[in-house]
Amino acid sequence: MRKQTSAKGSAKLAANSLCWRLAAGLLALAICAGANDSWLRHVPDSYRRRVNPYAGQPDAIAAGGRLFSDHCAQCHQPDALGKGKRPSLRTSFVQNATDGEIFWVLRNGLLAHGMPSWSMLPEPSRWQIIAYVKSLGPSDPSAPKQGNSR
Repeated sequence: MRKQTSAKGSAKLAANSLCWRLAAGLLALAICAGANDSWLRHVPDSYRRRVNPYAGQPDAIAAGGRLFSDHCAQCHQPDALGKGKRPSLRTSFVQNATDGEIFWVLRNGLLAHGMPSWSMLPEPSRWQIIAYVKSLGPSDPSAPKQGNSR
C-alpha cells in the first residue's frame, strides 16, 4: 500500500513541477517580450516560417485554454492580461510574433532571461497553448493583429 501511495505522490509531484515550469516559461516569455525583442535575432528562419497546425481550430483553442487555465492563469490571470509584475501575454509584441517564433521560444527557452525549455511538453500541447493565447488577441482592441504575418 505504501508503494502505491508513493507512486501516486511522485506522479502528482511531477505534474505540479510541469505546471510551475510551464507558468514560469510563459512568464519569462512575456517578460522578455516586454523588455526587448533581442531574442528574435536567434530564431532561425525555418522556425519563423512554421505555421501552427492548430491555429483557428475551435477544439485546439479550447484544449489550449484548458492547458492555460491549469498551468498559466494563476500568474497571468484567466484573461492573460497579467497583474502587477506578472506580464500580459496579450501585448502587441506577443500577439504579433509569429506562431513559429513563439514555438521556438517554448522549445528552446531563453535561459539568459530565466525561461526554461519546454521541449518536454508534447509538441501538440505547445501549439494548442499558442493557438489559445493568439485567439485572445491584443489587450488594446485598436492594436492591429498580425498573427503569422511576419
